[in-house]
Amino acid sequence: MIGLKGTLNVIDNSGAVLVECVNVLKQKVNNGWGGVGDEIVCIVKRARPLAGAALASSTAVKVRRGDVRRAVIVRTKKAVRRPDGRMIKFDDNAAVLLNNKREMLGTRIAGVVSADLRMKGWGKIVSLAPKVV
Repeated sequence: MIGLKGTLNVIDNSGAVLVECVNVLKQKVNNGWGGVGDEIVCIVKRARPLAGAALASSTAVKVRRGDVRRAVIVRTKKAVRRPDGRMIKFDDNAAVLLNNKREMLGTRIAGVVSADLRMKGWGKIVSLAPKVV
């Protein structure tokens, strides 16, 4: 469950390392708390420094500290109950950054993601992830 001021690790190669949630989008049911597969608005709190070669290439996505971006939650510390009765929880909260068209900013995902993403319409993220739990 991610709410206001919640921090998440970024597991794609967009350049951000840590983001802070400022709003959970389209979530009327759960009183402003977001779970796996929910879209959030976040601020980049920590980013990787931009290399000189990355500045020259036009394909490099430049995410800087202080940028306001959209993201989708891919793992949460809060346990989620599956329909078969299993409880799934992760060691940290993590997200993948999106652009305004709901497309991924990065091209790779480094880390485990939840299988619940596929049911919520984020099949692209699931297909790029090295492991799905």
